[in-house]
Formats: sequence, structure tokens, C-alpha cells
Amino acid sequence: MTGTHGRIDALQPRSTSGGASTRRRPGGRVRQRVAVILTGEFRLTVEGRETELPGGAQRLVALLALRGRTARSALAGTLWPETDEQRALARLRTAIWRVNQVVPQLVESLGEQVYLTAHAEIDIREQVEHSMGVLGGGTVDAATWAAGVPAQDLLPDWHDEWLIDDRERLRQLRLHTLEGIAEQLCTQGHFGLAIDAALTALRADVLRESAHRAVLRVHLAEGNLAEARRAYQVCVETFERELGVQPTPATSALLAACPPATARLRSLPATAAPPTRPR
Repeated sequence: MTGTHGRIDALQPRSTSGGASTRRRPGGRVRQRVAVILTGEFRLTVEGRETELPGGAQRLVALLALRGRTARSALAGTLWPETDEQRALARLRTAIWRVNQVVPQLVESLGEQVYLTAHAEIDIREQVEHSMGVLGGGTVDAATWAAGVPAQDLLPDWHDEWLIDDRERLRQLRLHTLEGIAEQLCTQGHFGLAIDAALTALRADVLRESAHRAVLRVHLAEGNLAEARRAYQVCVETFERELGVQPTPATSALLAACPPATARLRSLPATAAPPTRPR
């Protein structure tokens, strides 16, 4: 059975030569464009058209998309853990046959190893590539900041135990990416886009303190002290209500350097009283 390192390697970006256009097999035969989408609902498209698969076949494709090349016994044991080995292997053979009836040669094998064909496009791999670029210090394009950041978690309506680790890993990667995007866009002066990215991370997890800090930093960088104080108060009230704790010093320190509102009002130059409106 593949371990954690195998799962991570399977999701690493792979170099490609060319775009997403239809490719040719050796011998000149045209190869169909196949895409596997795992964020939100499971979807399989062939030349842009959605294709239906039975539930067991869907899970086989999803597992191979996440884990990469996997031994037959490991696949069967993961997908049908409560079934004896021979029956699980028989179900695996049926699932492979069903997938390949719909999309020929999507699932391939070499000896005991089973894998998806190399030309299949998998959204998770593209998202990991985007996240690695952002978190590795790559420049965020303000016009396309949301590209590659999924709006939903990995197959949120599936409750299979084997999905838990992959779902949490990709969720954490998505939230860190959104916070990193917010920081970069804020530094570039794109405050509207920066607060949108920060609030998207916060909306995904209202108990994530680093997302609250991302929101605060954008408001403070833009000079919106009242907005920052309101955002901090939301953080305080949420943490007290849900966790029974206060925000950490790292969060409260962001507002510590801001002068109190009364002090700022005293420092403003005196102005003439506004004229009264005639009755």
C-alpha cells in the first residue's frame, strides 16, 4: 500500500509540453482530452462533455488521481475494506472494466500496479502547482489571483475514510494560499482584491486565527482603522463564543500600535463649526 509520501508525490505538479489541446498517440491516432475534477462534486469530462460513472468506478478514479500508481491489493483494500481480499479484487477488476468501457484506457496497469493514463488532466495537480508557486514566493497576478484556488473542498459529500488525510492536506494548502495571495496583493496596493482573498479564507474557516490576521492586516495597510477594529471585535466575539478563549497576542498586537480613537480625535486640527441649516 502506498504511504503518505506516495500520496504527496502523486499530487506534485508535472511538467507538460503544450496546452490542453487534444494530443496524438504514437502512430498518429488522436487522443481524447480527459479531465478529472475532484473539488466539489466528482466530475469526469471527455472533450469537455461530462461523462457518467457508477459510484465504485468514480471512487477508483478519484483514488488513483490522488495517490498515483498503486498496487491492486492496496486499491482493493482501501476501496472495499470490509470485504475479503478475493471479493475486493474482483470488485476492483469490475470497476476498472467499467471505467474503461466509458473512457477507453483511462485506467492502465503494469503488473500489479494500477494508474491513470498520463494524459488525464487532474484539477488537484493544477491547484497544487498554483499553490506551490504562491507559497514559494512567486508573484501573484492581480488580474487572475483566484486562478487555481478552488472554492470548495475535496469531494465534500463523500465520507470515505481514505479521503480524510488528503482532504485536510488540500484544505490547509488552499487556506495558506489564500492568505499568501492576500498578503501579496496588499503589498502591491490591490487592497480590494487583497481583502477579498482574506475574507474568502476566513469564510472557509471562521475559527482560523491567521485568516482573521490577514483581514486585519489589509484594513490596517489601507488605513481603515475603524474597519480593523470591527474585524478584531468579530474575532474576539467569535473566539469567546465558540472556543471560550481570547485571540493570541500575535493577533491583538496588530492593533496595539494604533492610537485610541479619542486620542486621534484630540490630535485633529480645530475647524470651524459647520453652518446650521436654516429652518
